[in-house]
Amino acid sequence: MAGAEAQLDNAGTALWLTDCPTDGMPGWTPRRVLAMVGGVQAGHLDFMVHPDGQALSVWMLKVEPGFQRRNLASVMMDAVYAAHPTAWIDHGGRTQDTARWWNRYAEPDPARNIHNRPPQEWARYFDAAAVMGQRSRNAYLNRMNGLDGHGAAEYRYGERLEVEGAQWASAYRQARAQGPDPAAGELHGGLRLVLPAQLQRVMFDERREAAERAERLLDHIGYGSLPYAAGWHTTVRAAFEDMAHEQVFDPASAEEITHVTFRVRLAAGQEVPRHELRTTWVSYPGSPGIEVELTGMAWRAPQTPWVTHAAEFDRPIDAAIAPEYWHSASEQYLARFDEIGELRPGQRPRQAEAGEPFAGREADIAAMAAKLQEASRQRTVAASLPAQTREVFESLRGHQPSPAPQSPRLR
Repeated sequence: MAGAEAQLDNAGTALWLTDCPTDGMPGWTPRRVLAMVGGVQAGHLDFMVHPDGQALSVWMLKVEPGFQRRNLASVMMDAVYAAHPTAWIDHGGRTQDTARWWNRYAEPDPARNIHNRPPQEWARYFDAAAVMGQRSRNAYLNRMNGLDGHGAAEYRYGERLEVEGAQWASAYRQARAQGPDPAAGELHGGLRLVLPAQLQRVMFDERREAAERAERLLDHIGYGSLPYAAGWHTTVRAAFEDMAHEQVFDPASAEEITHVTFRVRLAAGQEVPRHELRTTWVSYPGSPGIEVELTGMAWRAPQTPWVTHAAEFDRPIDAAIAPEYWHSASEQYLARFDEIGELRPGQRPRQAEAGEPFAGREADIAAMAAKLQEASRQRTVAASLPAQTREVFESLRGHQPSPAPQSPRLR
């Protein structure tokens, strides 16, 4: 081992680098390094990554009290440097504790720390004025605590920090969010559930059809109770990761928890509901109860995430994302569902009509038909040609084999 890792004790430490569904800088992707020691959450480092991957901003570095002084903070920061080996890094402003930690930390690549380089090299990624404010705060904490803070590596400006920041502030270009379009395809959102013991056994009984188990779970949850607070992602993996984060940071979580994901889409022609676009997901704040077509489900136990059960519905099931506030639920939602998302008396689960099996395949079908027609034409031409004869040179006629005897033809 090398670097900060070499100082860790043998405590079963594991790092998890993953996307993190938090608000932050618009257009940037939130990520997290999560440190687990003996299966327990010991610390995390949250940061944001620019869309082009060439800049990142550290937002939060925390080690739980029971796991401090084990070098975990340094290991997590080293992991960020390793995961993004060419990116500019803004470490931001520090607290009393992080100032002391930074004084001890051996930075792997100081040349990528924007505090050590002139603004013209990084100002399009970061607001120069804000960076100068961070530097001023860090310098103040270093003086107050008698720390060096690797001051020799920092870039020395020819002007005062506020003047230098103002000169380069106009170079900053805010990234635009390029998240998924809720009208363009299917999205996945997740929910953590504590199920009754009998239903829990049914859901993991592989002798039963997956679709049957999924519909029994829907009956229990309520067709109108899809999670309004979920981040709706383009992949089922990302939806499961959301729930894994919740599980890690929930100290009161029960043992028998099931993680469930829903794959949904808006009906054709449906108006796109109000939503907030993130880099990798969509959220529906203030949901009034959003009608969706449920096309599939998946579920797993957090203790065995490698065993995933999944069901796809041949015909989508009409369902709804629950309203965030009951008093603002839409009339359409209230007509079908009650306060807990169950179907009202007289309402029945509905499945969309089966679509035309060849819809959207017109071009492929036309190309295949043309290919078959051309093959048929070539066979017809070949059948109409006269039988091919073989020319035999005069000098070889005597060497030709005798023709085979022919059977008499019936007339």
